Formats: sequence, C-alpha cells, structure tokens
Amino acid sequence: MAMGKYSRVDGKKSSGYGLTITIVLIVSLSLVGAWMFMSSWSAPTEAIHFSPSQTTKDVETTTNTYSTNEEVDRSSKSFPDEKTEETEVVTESNEEKPDPQSSGEKTEQAEEKKEFEDKNGEGDRKDGEGEKDTEPESDETKQKEKTQLEESSEENNGNKTEETTEENTEKKTEETEESTEKSKDVFPAGDQSEITKESSTGKGAWSTQLVESQNEKKAQVSSIKWKVCNVTAGPDYIPCLDNWEAIRKLARKHYEHRERHCPEEAPSCLVSLPEGYKRSIKWPKSREKIWYTNVPHMKLAEVKGHQNWVKMSGEYLTFPGGGTQFKNGALHYIDFLQESYPDIAWGNRTRVILDVGCGVASFGGYLFDRDVLALSFAPKDEHEAQVQFALERGIPAMSNVMGTKRLPFPGSVFDLIHCARCRVPWHIEGGKLLLELNRALRPGGFFVWSATPVYRKDEEDVAIWKAMSKLTKAMCWELKTIKKDELNEVSAAVYQKPMSNECYNQRSQNEPPLCKDSDDQNAAWNVPLEACMHKVAEESTKRGAVWPERWPERVETAPQWLESQEGVYGKPAPEDFTADHERWKTIVSKSYLNGMGIDWSYVRNVMDMRAVYGGFAAALKDLKLWVMNVVPIDSPDTLPIIYERGLFGIYHDWCESFSTYPRTYDLLHADHLFSSLKKRCNLVSVMAEVDRILRPQGTFIVRDDMETIGEIEKMVKCLQWNVKLTQSKDGEGVLSVQKSWWRPTEVETITSAIAKAGEV
Repeated sequence: MAMGKYSRVDGKKSSGYGLTITIVLIVSLSLVGAWMFMSSWSAPTEAIHFSPSQTTKDVETTTNTYSTNEEVDRSSKSFPDEKTEETEVVTESNEEKPDPQSSGEKTEQAEEKKEFEDKNGEGDRKDGEGEKDTEPESDETKQKEKTQLEESSEENNGNKTEETTEENTEKKTEETEESTEKSKDVFPAGDQSEITKESSTGKGAWSTQLVESQNEKKAQVSSIKWKVCNVTAGPDYIPCLDNWEAIRKLARKHYEHRERHCPEEAPSCLVSLPEGYKRSIKWPKSREKIWYTNVPHMKLAEVKGHQNWVKMSGEYLTFPGGGTQFKNGALHYIDFLQESYPDIAWGNRTRVILDVGCGVASFGGYLFDRDVLALSFAPKDEHEAQVQFALERGIPAMSNVMGTKRLPFPGSVFDLIHCARCRVPWHIEGGKLLLELNRALRPGGFFVWSATPVYRKDEEDVAIWKAMSKLTKAMCWELKTIKKDELNEVSAAVYQKPMSNECYNQRSQNEPPLCKDSDDQNAAWNVPLEACMHKVAEESTKRGAVWPERWPERVETAPQWLESQEGVYGKPAPEDFTADHERWKTIVSKSYLNGMGIDWSYVRNVMDMRAVYGGFAAALKDLKLWVMNVVPIDSPDTLPIIYERGLFGIYHDWCESFSTYPRTYDLLHADHLFSSLKKRCNLVSVMAEVDRILRPQGTFIVRDDMETIGEIEKMVKCLQWNVKLTQSKDGEGVLSVQKSWWRPTEVETITSAIAKAGEV
C-alpha cells in the first residue's frame, strides 16, 4: 500500500510537472512557429539570386516555390496586389544583396544590361517591373502605328493622317506644366504635338512574349560586332549605287545602271575612312576649298580645270566658282539670268530650284547669296565624285539620274528648274524626260536652259533646237526670252509652265497626252516614267493654283489649300501647321542651340530624317546651313507642304541606303523615326547607314520612346560614339551623341559590291 501510496503521490507530482513542461513547449513551439511563419516571407529574399535576364514570370514562380500554403492562400484571397509588390521587393533585394556564390558569375552581357537600365532611370529594377508601366503604352502605340502602316500603301495619294485624341492632348499639356525648367527646354510646355505617339493609362496583363522579345532584342544589340565593309568603292561606298551584282545584269540604254539598285539585305558593316581624312573646312570657306585627303580624286581637276570647276592647290582642292557654261564665275551667270528675265526674282518669287546635271554645284553654291535654295543632282558616273565634291563644299546635292523612274519629289513643287549643259536628251522618246521635269515644276515656274543647242549653229545643235521647240510648244511652255551672255559666250532660254489648262484644251493634237485623272503626280517612289502631262490645278483651294507667299513670309505661312484638310496630329491642318512651327522654334532655341553643347559653327549639312511639316528646318532658317527634309515613304505625305514653305526635301525608305556619299552630313535629326522603323527594318543596318552618312565628330539627335532610345544608345556606345545628353519625361526621351573617329579592325566582304576587272 505504501508503494501504492507513494506511487499515487509521485504520479500527481509528475502530472503537474508534465503540464508545466507541456505549456513551456507549446509556448516555445508557438514562438518558433511564429518565427518560422515570419521567416517564410523573407527567406526567399535572402536566399534566391536572379539573373538580370530573368522574366517576371520566373520571379513569381520562384517566389511561390518558397512560400507556404498559408501564404499562397493569403495572397490569393485577401491581398490580390501583394504578389506584385512581393516580386518587386524580391527583385530589388537581390540586386542589393546578391548571392555571394553567384555574384561573381555575372556575364558581360548582364553587366551591360544593368548599365543600360541604370542609364535610363530604371535603377535596380528588373525587366518585369518596368514592363508593367510600359507594356500597355506599347500595345496601344503599336496598334496606332500599324494603322499608319496600313494607310501608307496609299500615302503618295495624300490620304494618310495620324490621329491624336483630345484626351491625350489635354493630358500631355497637364504633364508638361509639371515638368522641370530643364525639361521644358527639351519638351516645351504647351506643346500638344511634342510627342506624336499616344500614351496609355490602362493596365494590361503581363505579356511574357513581349518581355522575352524585348530581352532578346537587347541581347542582340549588346552583342553587335561591327566590321569594316570590304567593297570595291572603298571609303566612297554607296550601297544602292554600287551593287555590281545587279548592275552587270542591266541594260544601259536608259541609264538603268546609274539608278538605285539596293542589295537584298542592307549592309550592316561600316565604311572605311580615306587615309588622312580631316574634319571638313567650315562654311563659307569650304565653298572655295576642301581638303584633298577627304575626297582624294584628281580626274575631274585634270579634265575640267580649264573650265574652273576644280583645281589642285597643294593640300587643297580649290573651286574658282566656274562651270562649263559660266567659266567666269557663277555669280555673274546668276545675275545674267536675272537680267535676262527679271520675273525670275531670285530669293523673292524664286526660292526653291532644281539644278539638273550640276557638276560640282557651284551654281547652287552661289545662289545662297541670293536667298535661293538649289537642290543639285547628277549621276555617279565618269565625272568622278562631282556630287561628293559638292557636299564636301557644303552645297546641297544628291546622286540621281534622269533614267526610267520618276525623281523622288512630289509634283508641282520647284519654282525653277535649271539645266546648263546637263547632257540630258530632253527631246527623245516623246519628250519623256522633259515631261518628268514638267511634273516636278510648279505651274507658272520657269525652266532655264543654257545648253549649246540654244546658241550654236552646227547641224546637231540646230536639229535638237528644232525638236525642243516643237516639244515645248506642244507642252504649252511659253518661251519668254533668249539672251546672250557676252562674257561667257553662251545664251540662255527661259520657258514658263502654264498656270491654267486653257492651252491644253485648245491643242489640235493630244500629244504629248494628258495623264489619266487617276495618275497621282505626287506618287514618285519607284514609279516608272510616263510620257504624259498632268493638268494644273485651277481652283484656289487646290495646291498649285496660287503661287506661294514671297520669301521669307512663306516659311511661316500655312498654305491656303490646307484649310479644308485635317492635320497630321488630328487638328485642322492650319492649326497643326502653326502648332508644329511654334513647337520646333521653342525646342531649337531653348534646347538645341543652347543646351546640347553643339558647336554650330561646324554644322552646315543637316538632315531631318523624318520631317513632318518641316518645322525643324524652318526653325534653323537664320543659321548658315541647309536642311535635307526626308519624308519616309510610310509616313503622311507632307513633302508638298515643305516645298510650299520655301524648303526642300525628298522621299526615302530608311530600310534602304540613302543616295549620298559617305561622310556628307554634319547633323542628323530623327524625331520618332526608329520606333516605327524597327517594325520592318533591321535597326543595326539603319544605324550602319547613319554612321555612313554622318561625318566624324558630327551630331546625331534622336527623339523617341525610351525603349527605342535605349536600343539606339546601346548601338552608339558599341560604335564608341560620345553620348552628350540623355533626357526623358513620361516615357519619351532625347539622345544627343557625337560620332567618333573609331573604325573596327575586322573586315566583312560585301559580295554584291565587288566589281570585276574592267567594270569600274
């Protein structure tokens, strides 16, 4: 019993002690459980390392792997937004606290990616975080630009418009008012059309495919390995004019071999520099002399030196200002034409002219002294480097030929067309080539012809004169005068195109025939020539019926014929025109001229790669420079408006090479060009083309969305260019860079550009 007694007593003691132990254990386990519960939220943060290329989907999956069931339930039921926040924390934490074992294993590509994100204000965020803000905008913009591309099939018919809603206009205005003073310089306040792309405030689901595609693009850009082009033309390579693979298959009767024939794949190599190349001489001294090492060609000096085209003088090529028909200087010849027919009125009535078969373009070079813009062109032919000489001198010129296709200009835009001794057989094949000039000439405009048939009496010249007289009469061109220049011993004939259809309707024979009503005179990109004439507009509401305002008023005046049209940015065209003009005046004066560190004394040849109304060029009109306004073929056809303002330009497809020599522009300007180009072009090839036509130490300004800016910045850094300025606001950015002298050491042979023996 005693044992039993003691046993019962010991049992009671054990039960109380066990209860105590149990309570302690429960409390301890509770604390441990609570600690483990809390630790489960932070454990992945300290333990997981993500590579910079990991997508948002990867991050979410990994995070859920390290989460408890309770956490998943909590996230899905009560905190629908917490998963995203968690992902952001995880991503940021891993940037700040990388796994020590893996931190030293980052690839060079990942480091470049981080540098890109830091540069563009992404901080330490991963792709997934930034994507949730940019993706909806990209989707909406993509849809909008797709509509523009669909409309571009009818672009040369003048039927395309870009749409910008009032809601987004108001939003942009409000956001602009909140910007800093520095941002106002680059993105001026009150500018409804500063950024043509629409913004989106909607939130869409994550697009894994979009993220993956963007990452792949960035990876490809970061892995670019530039090479120097190995081609027969060497440092003078023009891809669409030096395609020997195509040229050797062509007939040559109509100069087909001098026309554009682009390689199937645009080259992505870089053109070499001539040995001893130097920075171009500043204007206006460049009009008289250039460095021989920059354009090391002597043939023209040897065969045309006696006509004062070009001469060798030590380390320079000098240009006395002469030409075949004005050996005693272009200025005398220019004044002679004015005296011959005063209505020409250089720099007043006549502002924009086309010089055919320009030689070294001294005629156009000296017309600047008369406030006239002359766009000169000549083929790349046996007159070695004539257009290259012109551009090196700082004179507007391009390589082109009167062949089988229309010139890349709208109809009825030039105030005057000039042909001295341009060697074009205007009278043959029904006057097809002269009829092309008729298409480009403004109603009431002049054709000045000072070739030998005008004044020589040998049999051939007399026969040509008779044929030309018959042709011009049938075209209703009126011969205004023939005058002789006693000093140069040449004569010039001045014709005028009619301003009404009266003469056309009274002709006894419809020869040359009138073009069909369906034939659009503005359609010019790769359009075959036709031997017909377009009727002129007679209603004041139609373009061409009324002569533009006199210069300089015309540059700021919205054409009268715009009144019934909708503008590119969605407002009535005159309002759009005025807003665009004021916008670029603000941007150029407050930012480009003062805020980018550009030495404008070295800027002479300028190109606007995506001109709309020509506002950028108009804002620069008081500087001693000229601007080639390029209207891409898939953009609204606003080029006639640019000419109406007293400026000039050209149509072009930036998926192809431009018809100019390498190193011919001091400044290239691209406003929202590349974001549309990357939908259909290889951006690496486009950047290789930018490098080809931009001079060393030249400036490249890009305005676009930040994703595109980032891609371009990557490429220019690979080119070892100097980034001078980057600035962003509301997803849009500005990039200003200066081209360096760097050339790669590796070489890439372009088979299509290798000529066989005897072909050059």
